Amino acid sequence: MSVLPILTWPDKRLTQRCDHVGHEDLRPLIADMFDTMYAAKGRGLAAPQVGVMKRLFVFDTTWKEGDKAPMIMIDPVVIACERVPVVMEEMCLSIPGLAVPVERHKAVTMQWTDATGDIHMGDFDGAEARVIQHEFDHLNGLLHFDRIDPALRDALEKPWLAARA
Repeated sequence: MSVLPILTWPDKRLTQRCDHVGHEDLRPLIADMFDTMYAAKGRGLAAPQVGVMKRLFVFDTTWKEGDKAPMIMIDPVVIACERVPVVMEEMCLSIPGLAVPVERHKAVTMQWTDATGDIHMGDFDGAEARVIQHEFDHLNGLLHFDRIDPALRDALEKPWLAARA
């Protein structure tokens, strides 16, 4: 497999809503996405971050502390969320080096398809819930910047963009 280039902000593809996958075989892409995520030392990676405008993401919230536990969500749907807000700093592989305080739901219930076409439903909390919500946002063309106060976004975004100009 191979490591793919990761798109960085302000690439317009990062603000576009992705298309449903359906019955497409994406196993080679998924393998490349895991290679890319691990090489970048991330915990999650959405397809649009590698220029593929499909509704899928990969994640592994445990590999930095122990064994790998890779997960794939294809055409995911948020079924429910625990409306307890939790604010934590998040980083994004598409905006490297910039931590942003983001409010997310404490827990989520998801439905998704795996790489073999089987449909699953599961409850997630803690780090898994946060990563899932972050990656799910990418499928809808949202970045963690879109979840913060506009004044804070402006204060963080301008110097980040200026440093890359």
